[in-house]
Amino acid sequence: MKIFYGVQGTGNGHITRARVMAKELYEAGIEVKFQFTGRPADKYFDMDIFNDYQTRAGLTFNTNKGQVSYLKTALDAKPRTLLNDIKALDLSAYDQVISDFEPVTAWAARQQKKHVLGIGHQYAFNHKIPRKGSDPVANQVMKYFAPANTGVGLHWHHFGQPILPPIIETPEAPRHIIKNKIVVYLPFEDQKEVIALLSPYKEYEFHLYSPEVSPSSHAHIICNPLSRDQFQKDLYDSAGIISNAGFELASEALQLGKKILAKPLHAQMEQISNAAALKELGYGLTMDNMEVSVIEQFLALDTATHVTYPNVARIIVQWLKDGMPEMEPEFIDSIWNLAVVNKITL
Repeated sequence: MKIFYGVQGTGNGHITRARVMAKELYEAGIEVKFQFTGRPADKYFDMDIFNDYQTRAGLTFNTNKGQVSYLKTALDAKPRTLLNDIKALDLSAYDQVISDFEPVTAWAARQQKKHVLGIGHQYAFNHKIPRKGSDPVANQVMKYFAPANTGVGLHWHHFGQPILPPIIETPEAPRHIIKNKIVVYLPFEDQKEVIALLSPYKEYEFHLYSPEVSPSSHAHIICNPLSRDQFQKDLYDSAGIISNAGFELASEALQLGKKILAKPLHAQMEQISNAAALKELGYGLTMDNMEVSVIEQFLALDTATHVTYPNVARIIVQWLKDGMPEMEPEFIDSIWNLAVVNKITL
């Protein structure tokens, strides 16, 4: 089987998920060609697992001070480049096309009448899950950005819908954590403002990760460039995370038993809905803005939710090898029955 796999590269969550899928696909002996769009080619990092991957411009969402700007997104879009990329992508040699919310691959496959399998969190929004912050633009973006013939939606809970648990690495939870160590990943916020906000809490150690590193004059605030390996090391023995409301990082935090404080991007329906889901499930705290009172409440927490998820990537790869049969309710229930939720003391 030969698969062409398109991955949205605007944020790091889609790429993180693709890393897990790549490992399982390779182990199953499946030939895969990966394509990434949504950021400049020189801005990708730790991509060795994807072998001879390719990049194209695609589409990306522009943000400013923690808010998605649809106007700037539209002004910066290059429709001619996008259309040319779609037209130039030849998928005739592939048995299956997969899109993790990646538009060039999805639309090229549609034009070439190739079946598109959509795998990702966004495809869960085709079902009745917690949804907040919807507007006509957001609804159209979710529907037409990267359309798929078959969608495998992912979420932290099934909500009574035919969706699957997150695709994440499934390491054992750490036996020892540093209770005052907090990982901070707020790439869409002003980093100087984040540092200033955290500076009074000297009894904690904050490890900030961002695309553009701002220097810190505070010994308890360590600023780092983006690095998958170093980020994972810091996350592993930390007590919790303060982050935007992206799906994949929160999934990893739940798998490792970390407390979560999520600040969704304004005007970004997916992140606002993610925050609503975290709150509804009792899996984390949320804040609409950088609120001192909520941060203090989060830092004082001595409990977290630990969810042990199954190896969903391996399950999906086997399902692919079996010819993608209809996912019956019994099949989906059997997967969710492998997930175990516990409250733990930090």
